[in-house]
Amino acid sequence: MSHASTATPAEAARRLAGRTTGRLRSLPILALAVHSACNCRCLMCDIWKANAERREIPAEDLDRHAGDIRRLHVRRVMLTGGEPLLHSNMWALCDRLKRAGIRVTLVTTGLLLDRHADHVARVIDDVVISVDGDRPTHDEIRRVANGFDRIRVGVAALRARSASLIITGRCVVQRRNCGDLVAVVRTAQELGLDGISFLAADVTTTAFNRPEPWDAARRRDVALAEADLAKLERAVDRLLDTCRHEIATGYVENSPAAIRGLHAYYFALIGRGAFPPARCNAPWVSAVLEPGGVVRPCFFHRPYGTVGPDGLEAVINSPAAITFRRRLDVSTDETCRRCVCSLNLPLTREA
Repeated sequence: MSHASTATPAEAARRLAGRTTGRLRSLPILALAVHSACNCRCLMCDIWKANAERREIPAEDLDRHAGDIRRLHVRRVMLTGGEPLLHSNMWALCDRLKRAGIRVTLVTTGLLLDRHADHVARVIDDVVISVDGDRPTHDEIRRVANGFDRIRVGVAALRARSASLIITGRCVVQRRNCGDLVAVVRTAQELGLDGISFLAADVTTTAFNRPEPWDAARRRDVALAEADLAKLERAVDRLLDTCRHEIATGYVENSPAAIRGLHAYYFALIGRGAFPPARCNAPWVSAVLEPGGVVRPCFFHRPYGTVGPDGLEAVINSPAAITFRRRLDVSTDETCRRCVCSLNLPLTREA
């Protein structure tokens, strides 16, 4: 979310107070996991294994949360899941958000963009699509026949309807695509995307519908083995050399240090070094709301609790949530140290 503007002094003061006291008076970003099912069967994710449940956040729930969303000064909502476009009443939900003046980001597999192009172009401010390589690599990782081609058609449909819609890609670097990161950038350009970002695969937590962390065999299927590390190091060097312009202009959203951090992360994962330093303030500037009212500080930490009669803000500023934030040290917390998806929103910037 690089399209930021300077926050007002009052907003900056609210955010700084939350960082100091643990009580949030400002929540710039709210992630809504609007649908629990997914239309991919990704190798690095288990969300699809619970597709039979198909839980979602009803649009009517936003009416119930509207007062809390306003009081918490939410500026941006990220629609995530599962796959948000599987939601049965997505556009009523988005209309409620837009009427409140909230920017809406859609995080999607991209498989349904063609079907929903009119609505997406009308109410979504920016789209983030999973792109894990060229056609064969992407389809192998996402395990959906012709998935890449469906993304291509969907992006073209959006471009035909809106010239201003921001469409970027996000690539999960793992064993099957770690050898050619330049190919990912070229693929994003070929698709007509406005940018691409990279992150490592999470293989250590209970996120993404894992009842418990993966065993060693499951981790080996996704994470890099020692023999793969040299391949990734060469791919990182080639990316930094070949795509200098794309990195300098921000088309590749990761900094050179963050790109180097991909190799450092996997090197640490096999016990050969330290994890890259965690720079994240997600629990102080965002929260995740799941179907059923479960509220988390981020996708990887345990829930604060579940929304009850007292509403969303009561959970976000519950004694347990305040204590969690006051005690959390991202530089030493084991979950934070191994995190692959940090958020570091400057407290004096808008979402």
